[in-house]
Amino acid sequence: MASAFSNNTHVSQHPCLRAKLSQLRSNATSCKDTNRLINDIAMIIGCEALGASLQVTPSGMGTTPLGYEYSEETVITENIALVPILRSGLGMVQAIQDLLPSPVAVHHLGLFREPTTLHPVEYYNNLPFKPLAENPQKNAAAVSLAIIVDPIIATGATCAAAIQTLKEWGVSKILVLSVLASECGAKRAAEEWPEGVDVWLGGVDPGLDAKGMIKPGVGDVGDRLFLALGK
Repeated sequence: MASAFSNNTHVSQHPCLRAKLSQLRSNATSCKDTNRLINDIAMIIGCEALGASLQVTPSGMGTTPLGYEYSEETVITENIALVPILRSGLGMVQAIQDLLPSPVAVHHLGLFREPTTLHPVEYYNNLPFKPLAENPQKNAAAVSLAIIVDPIIATGATCAAAIQTLKEWGVSKILVLSVLASECGAKRAAEEWPEGVDVWLGGVDPGLDAKGMIKPGVGDVGDRLFLALGK
């Protein structure tokens, strides 16, 4: 499956992730277990994505409990931000924050699909803007690396819109972390800004139904996370 995609698309083959994704698919999985599984899968995807994208920086010397000195290492996080796509992206935020050595800013994007056209509609955006004194058109508040977290990439339209929004905001690089994507959705996301985006996926399903839902998929993750079934 992974070989069918471009070099900026990465589909996890982790056995534990695949087992947890199988559990997530079940209609018998409770809201509590859905939250746990989304967190666990996000943690595994995050390990793979951040391991390939971040670098360690020396940060001085420390002392162990036995009195031995050691070289401290860290990851510079000041220029990183998490961008969850509301609602369901919220279920992945804590896993990525827990992986990073220090907390990073969280900037929310609210996007939904118009039911008839399936086109994305933005209803919320809290990306900060601070114009540079020497060039007011440029944004001093933009980070270098934005990490989009959204459990599902179905048509790819919402993810593509989020990528464009962040590109216009001024980021240099985007990581997209998603639990499950359709083939067409994964390709659309990866092609939106090939030189600036890496897409990291827990799994890929072949197609979509008439409503733009992944099949077999995992259902509406937002509804499952927040007990909004039957909306």
